[in-house]
Amino acid sequence: MTSGAVAAARNILTRLHEVMASRSHAQAKLNTVAEVIGECLDSEVCSIYLLREGMLELFATRGLAQEAVHVTRMAVGEGLVGMIAEQIETLNLAEAATHPDFSYRPETGEEKFHSFAGVPIVRRERAVGVLSVQHVDPRRYEEVEIEALQTVAMVLSELIVNADLIDEEGASALDMAQTGPEQLRGLTLVKGLAAGAAVFHQPRVTIEHIVAEDTEAERQRVFLAFDKMREQIDRMASQAEFGLGGEQEEVLETYRMFAYDEGWTRRINEAIDSGLTAEAAIERVQQRTRMRMRQIDDPLLADRMHDLEDLANRLLRIVSGQIGTAATLGLRSDAILIARNLGPAELLEYDRRRLKGVILEEGSLTSHVVIVARAMGIPVLGRVRGLRGVVREGDQLLLDADQATAMVRPSPGVMEAFEARFAKSRERQAAYAALRDVKPVSRDGQRIQVKINAGLRDDLANLSLTGADGIGLFRTEFQFLVSATLPQRERQTRLYRDVMEAAGDKPVVFRTVDIGGDKTLPYLRHDDGEGEENPAMGWRALRVALERDGLLKAQARALLEAGAGRTLHVMFPMVAEPWEFDAAKAVFDGQLAYLKQQKKLLPEAIRYGVMLEVPALAEQLDLLAPKISFLSIGTNDLTQFLFAADRSNPKLAERYDWLSPAILRFIQRVMRSVEGFDIDVGVCGEMGGRQLEALALLGLGIRSLSITPAAVGPVKELVAKADLGEISAAMKGWLASPPPDLRAAMAEWAAARGIHTD
Repeated sequence: MTSGAVAAARNILTRLHEVMASRSHAQAKLNTVAEVIGECLDSEVCSIYLLREGMLELFATRGLAQEAVHVTRMAVGEGLVGMIAEQIETLNLAEAATHPDFSYRPETGEEKFHSFAGVPIVRRERAVGVLSVQHVDPRRYEEVEIEALQTVAMVLSELIVNADLIDEEGASALDMAQTGPEQLRGLTLVKGLAAGAAVFHQPRVTIEHIVAEDTEAERQRVFLAFDKMREQIDRMASQAEFGLGGEQEEVLETYRMFAYDEGWTRRINEAIDSGLTAEAAIERVQQRTRMRMRQIDDPLLADRMHDLEDLANRLLRIVSGQIGTAATLGLRSDAILIARNLGPAELLEYDRRRLKGVILEEGSLTSHVVIVARAMGIPVLGRVRGLRGVVREGDQLLLDADQATAMVRPSPGVMEAFEARFAKSRERQAAYAALRDVKPVSRDGQRIQVKINAGLRDDLANLSLTGADGIGLFRTEFQFLVSATLPQRERQTRLYRDVMEAAGDKPVVFRTVDIGGDKTLPYLRHDDGEGEENPAMGWRALRVALERDGLLKAQARALLEAGAGRTLHVMFPMVAEPWEFDAAKAVFDGQLAYLKQQKKLLPEAIRYGVMLEVPALAEQLDLLAPKISFLSIGTNDLTQFLFAADRSNPKLAERYDWLSPAILRFIQRVMRSVEGFDIDVGVCGEMGGRQLEALALLGLGIRSLSITPAAVGPVKELVAKADLGEISAAMKGWLASPPPDLRAAMAEWAAARGIHTD
């Protein structure tokens, strides 16, 4: 804000304060306000429109025909004034009549005026009116004038509400006009249905007081807030134990640059000098930033402006004393969380009983929060642009992550249809829950092992809720993902011991840490692995653990100590060559020897296994099989490697079918290659949790599935209806001579036998 704008705004604010403090009635005050603004900005016309009964009504004017007051009305989105209210942005035109949205109103007598500028009067993120100025000469208003006008509009919003210039009827009409039903579209990150009230992860600060009483006091508040914010950013940068590098370092450097930017500080202080409170000054500068963001085409620069927006929100929360997230404030009812992005640790802070879903402006299929949300059974919709501009705190939301949509403020009809669908889903879930104590035995008497995947301490409750046979995959990396630094060995030991104790006599298969690829850790730096073009096939999982043997040694010792007196199940991920298994087991053998020497209590038995995710391992199973106790086929990674299709790419996520003969023949070949060896073979991954796909796996001879807890009931139901001898014979025929559409053929076969499949 220039010194001219500061002076103009201060002059207007001082005079407005006097007007609103007078004992005149509301209409007289508004008339005087229009005169004051027009005079101070040397503008021939100044008009104030307020939203009333869903329409923008001319409430006061200087320069237009007085007979038009309370007569001229236009809908939100209609004409220049309506467009400003709808889009909540400023308009500055040298020749108003040439604009495509110009709407001529003869009763106002505005035909002789050419220039036009208007700004929205915003209250709680909603346009409650429009403040406009006009001039006979065709000219664009100077930046100093626009800035003064925007500052005045901020103050007007508070003064209008405090003076009861918007009645309850008008306020409810505002809600009707600007909060109708809207559908959001995004990218499905975690499937599922959910309903609840919108809750912002970082609640927006409501600015109650706009005009400052003591300018120096406000400047001091901002100074202290900047100090605290910079301290936070510096602390974030120093928290990493092994340095940052890569994108994380770039992001923090950008944050630092903005946090210490003197221009940003100066603009906020100038806004305070004009008469605004610290909060209003930050918001005023933020509004200007948002206006500029809309005009930026460069996506990289737009991202940097988003960073500044994030910092401004942080500064606003600090200066107002509202520092906590929605998690610290607590959820009061069923909620759908709204955020630009979210970390896994932040998600875990929320009450899982009330958090029903998450909608992100950003997010990707492989982001950490998605990995954790999937384990928690919370549906997530990502890549929803302009989310904050559509959704408001407390809005009712219906999240359909299956269809990649969310309905904001749904109509009664839509709500009813969704509830019916939701109720049907709940009925099915209740039916599945009734199968908790039912053992999964096929019609021809074959017992199938149905286990769950887990990664959080809270997941253990699902063992008893589902009646699962154990945990076929415990993802130990979750503890690493939600930590700011590398978890100490003692912390790892406590977690693993707690998990085994909670599981009782049911087996728990611990997969050694699978980090790297889509699960990068800011505190674990590796120069050669940064910026990988295809991280899924790069420096990850066992490759990381073998290179950073200190990491694997600590985990090995933690697992061995936690498994004392029990049978310990250890699985190595991403094994491509038998020597990698040998090297990993050697680390465990070394730690086992050390613990024996220390006379420590040891596990009664240790069963070692591998995840078959890399196709190359399938060609060497005859060499590996004698050394292992079990083999788990990891269908998620295996599929992307077989098809050379990155599963984090939305365009490829649904392109290749799990019921492709290529995958099924591959698994069939794996089963044949381990015949005669005393090892258990199972499938771990989403493929085993889908009924039709599970049926195919049973037909291939798979007798152990490790799946999400939600899939246990449907798979148990499927097993009970299937004759495994019959499906095995059918599968043999299909793979020998595949039909054009194997999925359709299998679905028809199952339906003919009364087997329900999703």
